[in-house]
Amino acid sequence: MEEKFDISLEPASEQMLYATILEKGMIIGLLTLFVTFILYAFGIMDPYIPMDELPRYWSMNVQDYLHHAGIRDGWGWAGMLRYGDFINFIGVAILSGVTIFCYLAIVPRLLKNKDIIYAVLALLEAVILMVAASGMIVGGH
Repeated sequence: MEEKFDISLEPASEQMLYATILEKGMIIGLLTLFVTFILYAFGIMDPYIPMDELPRYWSMNVQDYLHHAGIRDGWGWAGMLRYGDFINFIGVAILSGVTIFCYLAIVPRLLKNKDIIYAVLALLEAVILMVAASGMIVGGH
């Protein structure tokens, strides 16, 4: 007896939702990077570290750089968004965080379809990414 499997080449609705959110987040993140780079590069916003002082920091490791520049590690950049050389971190945060929103968005649809295991895995993935981004486990980034 030959078994027949229903193999659909169409992506599932949760895959399309994930991809749609990912695409929009990527566009928003890249546009944010572009705009914030313009603000920095054209001197519209003053930098925290003046461009002529940058070469002094190039040979330092990260910890020495942060110490000598007086910058807090981890999410310390969030308090420095008034400077042109830190505002570009907004785009980086959007690009690195959009996956969390993708996973959270598909959980209700997975639960509706009774895909409990996938819903739990998507929720766990979002939680793991949020904990990793928080720096709670190992400290700052």
